[in-house]
Amino acid sequence: MDTILIEKTFPGGLLMISEYIENYPGFPSGTSGPELAAALRDQAERFGTAILLAEINSVELTGDQKVVRTTEGEFKAKTVIIATGAKPRRLRVPGENEFLGRGVSYCATCDGPLFRDKKLAVVGGGDTAVEDAVYLTRFAQDVTIIHRRDKFRAAKIIQERAFANPRVRILWDSVVQEINGDSEVGGVCVRNVKTDALSDLAVDGVFVLIGQDPDTAFLAGQVTLDELGYIATDPDMRTNLPGVFAAGDVRVKTLRQIVTACADGATAASSAEKYIEALG
Repeated sequence: MDTILIEKTFPGGLLMISEYIENYPGFPSGTSGPELAAALRDQAERFGTAILLAEINSVELTGDQKVVRTTEGEFKAKTVIIATGAKPRRLRVPGENEFLGRGVSYCATCDGPLFRDKKLAVVGGGDTAVEDAVYLTRFAQDVTIIHRRDKFRAAKIIQERAFANPRVRILWDSVVQEINGDSEVGGVCVRNVKTDALSDLAVDGVFVLIGQDPDTAFLAGQVTLDELGYIATDPDMRTNLPGVFAAGDVRVKTLRQIVTACADGATAASSAEKYIEALG
């Protein structure tokens, strides 16, 4: 297969902002995100993948020949695998970018083990936020959930686990105004949305779990998406369009981790090869 990988910034995506990865198979002592991304890139290049750093301007995926227009030119192919991932939704408050990878995280299962015996804040009120807050008590000294409303959106059984956990504290009707610290996160400034009162909460880490946004806007409705914008596929990673496949965090799935993205990629590549062979 003649393969080109078109990447907007650098191969690796969210791996590049993951300081430490403890649960990827084959790395019993863990590895850093950038190191794993570099190894994956080197391996792909060793097998003949061309990597182009460019931004996608538009795509035409409905015909037999797919067209991908980029800032570095136009490319035509028999198949396209969409692996553009999803971006964690940001708080957009002072300190969030400055402490990214130094106490600010968007993945509890990725970074939770780094905060043993620490004080943590979890921002959010959905299934992921409440469930991950309970999960983080396996490592942290205590976890404070900061939620802008006076009740959770999470499923009742998930809420009950949080309420029953003695190491979970909840700040209702509250939002994070600022994340502060020196070289690492040292605390957050919290505002009560009903009284506007400000308070400081000392924490060693902040997990922002307010959802993700899949990177699918550039598809312009050509591929079937769910109500949240994720790509619908079958088990073989096929989309609704012949010759178009999707893999990783960008597609509809229950678990978004590096290892599941790799598995998706293997399946999508195999399906793409079979599709090309069938064309004759």
